[in-house]
Amino acid sequence: MNERELQALVERMVKELVGERPTPQVKGADYRPMTETPADGPDCLPDLSQVDIRKQYLVEKPENAAAFLALKEKTPARIGLGRTGTRYRTETMLRMRCDHAAAQDSVFSMVEEGFAAAHELVPVQTLCESKDEYLTRPDKGRRFDEENQRIIRATLGQAPNIALVVGDGLSSAAIEANAADCMEAIRAGLRSYGLDGGTGLFVKFCRVGASDHIGSLTDAKVVCMLVGERPGLVTAESMSAYLTYEPRIGVPESRRTVISNIHRQGTTAVEAGAHIAELIKTMLEKKASGVELAQMERRG
Repeated sequence: MNERELQALVERMVKELVGERPTPQVKGADYRPMTETPADGPDCLPDLSQVDIRKQYLVEKPENAAAFLALKEKTPARIGLGRTGTRYRTETMLRMRCDHAAAQDSVFSMVEEGFAAAHELVPVQTLCESKDEYLTRPDKGRRFDEENQRIIRATLGQAPNIALVVGDGLSSAAIEANAADCMEAIRAGLRSYGLDGGTGLFVKFCRVGASDHIGSLTDAKVVCMLVGERPGLVTAESMSAYLTYEPRIGVPESRRTVISNIHRQGTTAVEAGAHIAELIKTMLEKKASGVELAQMERRG
């Protein structure tokens, strides 16, 4: 039996087993399409993501609720949640799953296509070709191919004092929520010190180490990178700033100065931007960053 005969036999057997059987009848019912519930209707569940955890206290019959609420105002930690028997309350579990889903969405989603153009940033891309490769190959997120290297050199020039960079990082939501305001505050602060931030870059599939490659390519004095941080259950919109004096490939992590938790519940984008501008000025004056800069400042 040749291949064609074998294929005909298989097709005939499938028809006998499936095709000739009567189609099961399902009792019909009137089709009633679901109607959309108004967002503010009486049957609409509240949006748990909009509840401020710092003001939520779910313990029944507390001895001192006022003192506990004063404590909660100082931390977004999940305390004072109450319980049902030995388990968490349904509202608590749903909120945790809601925040976890937001964190996952932020990691796997992309910064909108028009972001760089809307904020006058020149787009470049690391060696990563996809989000999956970015997540599984951190090393490729720290380097650029020859074409992107050319764009970086053409944009920043040779030996600029300051290179401003925005990288998508591990949270697209953080960049979309904070980067524009923070960058505007940085530029305003630099202008007040008589400094020019120049044209900025937007790096797709960016790891912090990409700033070292940028430094090596341009001999920049200070590279300031705003990057989306790995989101957690507190917020999916946390951004950090990494500032390095004379970054080069292989620079130790101790040479970086970091401002973290830039988001609306932490350090606001505008406040962080003003501080970053002052830090850039200080780094240019003292020719240092990271631990070395901190030691200089302690010595006065």
